[in-house]
Amino acid sequence: MEYARWFSILDSTSVVVFSPSGGADTLRGPVNSLVCMSSSYVGFLDAIGDIGVVKGVSGVKFSGLENLDAVEVGYDANLDYEAVLRVQPDYLVTYSVGSTEPPYMAKLKEIGVKTVQLNEHLESHPLARAEYVKLFGALTGHLAAADSVFCAVRDRYHSLVQPDAKFKVLINIPYADTWYIPGGDSYMTRLVSDAGGRLLGAEPGRSSSSVISIEKAYKYALEADFWLNTGWCSSLSDLRQIHPVFKDISLPEAWNNTLRSTPGGGNMFWETGPVRPDLILEDLVRIFSPSSSVISSSSVISSEVEKSPFNYYFKLE
Repeated sequence: MEYARWFSILDSTSVVVFSPSGGADTLRGPVNSLVCMSSSYVGFLDAIGDIGVVKGVSGVKFSGLENLDAVEVGYDANLDYEAVLRVQPDYLVTYSVGSTEPPYMAKLKEIGVKTVQLNEHLESHPLARAEYVKLFGALTGHLAAADSVFCAVRDRYHSLVQPDAKFKVLINIPYADTWYIPGGDSYMTRLVSDAGGRLLGAEPGRSSSSVISIEKAYKYALEADFWLNTGWCSSLSDLRQIHPVFKDISLPEAWNNTLRSTPGGGNMFWETGPVRPDLILEDLVRIFSPSSSVISSSSVISSEVEKSPFNYYFKLE
């Protein structure tokens, strides 16, 4: 692989998926039925025109892809095993946010469902995540189409990268009273850096997020040129309400990545963004450097959002 660390292509219809614990699983296609426990997997399959193999999804109501025709299979302790069995998947593809596999995997294996844990979310480079389109291309027998998608995204991404980190960027808001900042070696930090920004508080060499205090966030807000990914906040008034310290200060220019929220409460940033990091990077370059001559997107994503030149972001007023 060019960027991805946690899988490799064996041949046109087979892949090996590596585990952080040192194990490996071999997946063989072409498949006719998949159950996807992450919306990004659906986005990869949609990008190669084979979303029809998706028969079951965890959180199907959150999807913004109109051509998705799949049943809800639940999640974690509420997984609907009967729904999984009804669609007879060749594989159920899932992930884990911890060091152990999800508890439902043992039960699935017991009832004969082939289950594999992908590690796309552990990839720190945006193009490493985008390269998972090749995994799904091989599984469905459309590796050539997947290669074509990836090469176009890769080349366009590189054409948009900015040479210098000129702008200071604050990211996120408190979640359950805890303010997380991505590590210096992480997906979002790389996107910000490639767009010409420097993420305040991102610890160099760290892939996982760290926690900052409200006092530190206040200091960063005074220093920052931009504030990104503002969660539930869709206006500057909302931002001032997250904590009293922000009530009376001059806030940096703020942008949220929820422009393409779905009727069910999902966010296309996480469904189609992983396979199209060039579109996220395009947005960030436009935000940081409005006069920059970024390459116009040929994707339908931009045109789906009426009257907006952005793919995923909008400015808080």
